[in-house]
Amino acid sequence: MTHQPGYFGHYGGQYVPDQLKPALQELEEAYLTIRQDPEFFRELRYYLKYYVGRPSPLYHARGLSSYLGGAQIYLKREDLNHTGAHKINNAIGQILLARKMGKKRIIAETGAGQHGVATATAAAMFNLPCTIFMGEEDIRRQELNVFRMRMLGAEIRSVARGSRTLAEAVDDALNYWVQNLEDTYYLIGSAVGPHPFPTMVRDFQAIIGHEARYQILEQAGRLPDYVIACVGGGSNAIGIFTSFLGDAAVQLIGAEAGGINLENGQHAATMTLGRPAILHGCRTYVLQDDQGGVMPVYSISAGLDYPGVGPELSYLKDGGRVKFVPIKDREALDAFQLICKTEGIIPALESSHALAEAMKLAPKLSSQHILLVSLSGRGDKDVHQVAEVLGKQIQQ
Repeated sequence: MTHQPGYFGHYGGQYVPDQLKPALQELEEAYLTIRQDPEFFRELRYYLKYYVGRPSPLYHARGLSSYLGGAQIYLKREDLNHTGAHKINNAIGQILLARKMGKKRIIAETGAGQHGVATATAAAMFNLPCTIFMGEEDIRRQELNVFRMRMLGAEIRSVARGSRTLAEAVDDALNYWVQNLEDTYYLIGSAVGPHPFPTMVRDFQAIIGHEARYQILEQAGRLPDYVIACVGGGSNAIGIFTSFLGDAAVQLIGAEAGGINLENGQHAATMTLGRPAILHGCRTYVLQDDQGGVMPVYSISAGLDYPGVGPELSYLKDGGRVKFVPIKDREALDAFQLICKTEGIIPALESSHALAEAMKLAPKLSSQHILLVSLSGRGDKDVHQVAEVLGKQIQQ
C-alpha cells in the first residue's frame, strides 16, 4: 500500500486543534531538513556512542535457554544504555532537533519514568529547562525515577485526573504545549501522537533493530526465527521490528499488557481488544468502553498501561505482519524472577512481558531456532513494586 503523508495505511494523521497545526508543520519541516543533514547525524552518532554507550550488546542468554529447553534466546541489551532503557536514543535525537529549531524549553510525558529520566538527562546535558508530566499513580509506583528526574533538574507536574497514568499525562502535556508553542518543544517518548511524531520516534529508535540485525548475523550466522518486544505505545517494538519487516521468514511478536483479567477490563491489551479510533492526535487502535469513550487501563507495568498504540503498529497488525499477544501480570512477574536467577539480569517489568512470551515459545521449538528479544530496560525502578506484590520487605 502507498501511504499518504503522515499515514500508515488508514492509521496516523493529525487530529489536533487548529492552533497546533502550524507547530506540527514547523516540526515536520525541521525534521525533513535534518534528515538530509550529514552534520546532524554525525553529532547524533557521537552522543549515541560516547554518551549513551552504543552499540548496546546482543547477548546469548545460555542459562535461560538451557533452563527452558528448545530455542536459543538472544537479548538485545537496551537496559545497558545510559539511563537504563531504550528511551535515551529518542531523547537525544529529539533534543538535538529542538536545539536546531531554537526551542528554549523541553516538556515530556512519562509513564514508567524511563522516558522522563532520559529527557531530563538530555535536557541537563544541554542546559535546557525541562518539565515532565506524570500521572499521580505512576509517581507512586515509580518513586525512584521521580527522584532521579528531580535530581537531574526537571520539574514534575503531577496529573490527578482519570486513571492518573500515562494517558492523562499525555493529555496535559499536549494542552501545555498548545499554550506555549513559541519557545517549547514537546519531546514525545513513544511512537504515538500526531504526525510527524510516530515517524520521528521510529527513526530514532530504529538503531535498535539495525544493530540487532548485524549482531545476530555476526554471532549466529543467520537471522532469528522470531523477534519479540513488549508493546505499550510501541517505540522499542517498532524500533527493533523495522529492520526485519522485509524478512518474511522472521516472525514478529508484540507482547502487550494482559493485566489481571481480559474479561473485566483490568488490562491494557489494546491490540487484542481495541478498535480503531482517534487518540492523542492520531487514528490508531484504542481500548474503548461501550459508549466509545477511552477505557481506563491497568498493568503492573507503568510503561504499558496506555489505552492506545502507535499507528504504524496498528497498520502492521491489520496486515498480519506483526502478531500481538496479551501477557498477564503473573506471567511477567514469573519471567522477571526467572531471568534474575538464570542470567543475573534484573529486567524492567515492561521487558518482562516480552521475556514471558519467549518463555512460552522457546520450549515448543528445537534448539536450532533463535528467539531475539528486545530487553528494553532494566528493572531497578521496579524492585520496590515487585517486592510489594510478592509480599517482601525491603529495609529502608
